[in-house]
Amino acid sequence: MVSVYTTLAIIGMVFISPVVIPALFFGGVFYDFFNSELPPGIDQPLKLRFFHSLLITVVISGRILEKLGICSDLSLFRVVLDGIPPWRDSKLLIKDLKVDEVPLRIYQPKRPPTGKRRGILYFHGGAGTFGSIRAFERICRYIAKKCNSVVVSVGYRLAPEHPYPGQYCDCLNATLYFMRNLEEYHVDPALIIISGDSCGANFATVICQILLNKRDLPKVRAQVLLYPGLQGLDFHLPSYQQNASVPLLFRKLVIYFCFRYLNKEPSVLEDVLQNCHVPESMKQKYKKWISADIIPDEFKVRGYVPQKSTSYKPEVHEATKELLAITLSPLLAEDSILCQLPEAYIVTCEFDVLRDDGLLYKKRLEDNGVQVTWYHSESGFHGILAFFGYGIFSFLSGNKIMDSTVNYINSL
Repeated sequence: MVSVYTTLAIIGMVFISPVVIPALFFGGVFYDFFNSELPPGIDQPLKLRFFHSLLITVVISGRILEKLGICSDLSLFRVVLDGIPPWRDSKLLIKDLKVDEVPLRIYQPKRPPTGKRRGILYFHGGAGTFGSIRAFERICRYIAKKCNSVVVSVGYRLAPEHPYPGQYCDCLNATLYFMRNLEEYHVDPALIIISGDSCGANFATVICQILLNKRDLPKVRAQVLLYPGLQGLDFHLPSYQQNASVPLLFRKLVIYFCFRYLNKEPSVLEDVLQNCHVPESMKQKYKKWISADIIPDEFKVRGYVPQKSTSYKPEVHEATKELLAITLSPLLAEDSILCQLPEAYIVTCEFDVLRDDGLLYKKRLEDNGVQVTWYHSESGFHGILAFFGYGIFSFLSGNKIMDSTVNYINSL
């Protein structure tokens, strides 16, 4: 019902005042031009600037509608990011169902299988507060067809309406349902893949760790992690500095979305940006795993300045301690856990604040004897796959990421 009201509000704004939308858009362009950075080498910078300006326009419009009491700013953001529904696909059988109130969409190739297929669970990105099955429809369809696989897209319920850590529970319940019903979908129990992008990759990582204790279930064959966010301990890693103002995800937005996800006021955002939320003992304990010193030098050539020592603030830690939990920071899991994990495929993007999370997880897995296939997009940015499948509106780097991902899955 909220989405209906939101849609009506958008239509109302367009027809009641044709001046409002253009004015807001040019305001978005103005903000983008003076606040964002498009480094040399980033994919199709003018197209990216246009889309980023549109997103800023949506954010501003959402805040106006929230002030007017029409809908929340998140409601408008969610509707817009759902995108345009694709045409029906004659090559796929698509089925919707609910498991423990969690929506699932299952994609199966229509052509009869010659044997049992791979089963792929996909957890979408969106900081746990936006994104949907619909928004990632094109990605899941593409994987199902190109990999001749059964793909389960999980519509976990969003925060803040469904508080953290409910999203992990939803993803786990969906995974357990699928793994216990593989025969129904003609899936090979030896070929189960758990995947996701951005925060969805975080969920995939955590679910793979949790499943290690489920001895009655098949073992996961691989984890596919597309530009994952995996830690809330250090926001001064090289990628966080280099890409602090690169669309679509600014460094400050990482913290802001974490606060929205945890349903907390962002009053201590600046303190968290300076890592004041981390006790010194914790910094020392985990610097062997999370540190700029571990990042290869080639990822520091665009500039990196070691952070000066900052004072720990207990009150900030108390307000944000969830950032350091294993769920939000699976990079902090012990070696005894990581050494048992399935092989991984990890995508990182050069112009992504979360790039170094992926690099650090790659090293940790490799150090623990886990096979890792790594694809680094030299011109990619965070959220690039949100545009996949939209023809001329897609980005070349995003298409290459998807082709590489499909090739990896087909190699299993």
